[in-house]
Amino acid sequence: MKKIMLITLVIASILACKNEVRYTQNSPEIETYKMVIKDYEVENWESMATHYSDTAKILNNVTEKNAQTVAQLVAQNKQDAALFSSWKYVPEESEYEMVVTDKGETWVNFWGLWQARLRANEHLYEIPVHITARFMDGKIVKEHGYWDISKLVLDLQTFQEAAPPKTKTAETQE
Repeated sequence: MKKIMLITLVIASILACKNEVRYTQNSPEIETYKMVIKDYEVENWESMATHYSDTAKILNNVTEKNAQTVAQLVAQNKQDAALFSSWKYVPEESEYEMVVTDKGETWVNFWGLWQARLRANEHLYEIPVHITARFMDGKIVKEHGYWDISKLVLDLQTFQEAAPPKTKTAETQE
């Protein structure tokens, strides 16, 4: 009887110990997100888009009702890239982690320092960034990004206000 109780206790202990990884800094999802960051830095939009599901929702500094599609994200990034002579994330300031929530959702968190030079003034902007991306079946299905671009926006507004007014050309007058 003691052997049966001991065996039952050992089996129960083994079954209770699921070697489930709930937090890590090394995972296929993290490697995928590192590729997303690299594709962004080198403006490889086609490659970047392959890491997202077709129905992914992108919520960078917006609420759910204003989420972007991947196509909208790519279009916005192309527009943004035209404003800068260079941009990158500082490798020494980049951190990645993967967590599995109590609901079984897999999320990759990224913290980084974004550096960019605005074409208009060649000023170096440094902006701390936090992005978290939910993965399903190896693809990003939802992404939340948070950063403060208020200084950059103010500078862009100043350049627009200082720009000489556009004059009508012969073509636009006809």
